[in-house]
Amino acid sequence: MWLPPRPPEWMDEGLCSQVDMDLWFPGDGQPSDLPKMICNGREGRPGCPVRAQCLEYALSHDERFGVWGGLSERERGRLMGRSYPKSKSEA
Repeated sequence: MWLPPRPPEWMDEGLCSQVDMDLWFPGDGQPSDLPKMICNGREGRPGCPVRAQCLEYALSHDERFGVWGGLSERERGRLMGRSYPKSKSEA
């Protein structure tokens, strides 16, 4: 019987596990500011304690959707050397 792989243990410690998962996967053209602020910290609040592990996981598994490690799909793609057309907010 096939079972899906178990997620890494650090995922249980992520701030993402405390809010609606849809927040981390904004649709095309939707802002990713709120999940990025939660992940990176704001207004004297600490960021996610597993941010570095999350980003490393996303980069090593070529996660192409959602906010991982405080970065959007495009931001991670640029780290990996991909190019994208400019979005409306970047134009």
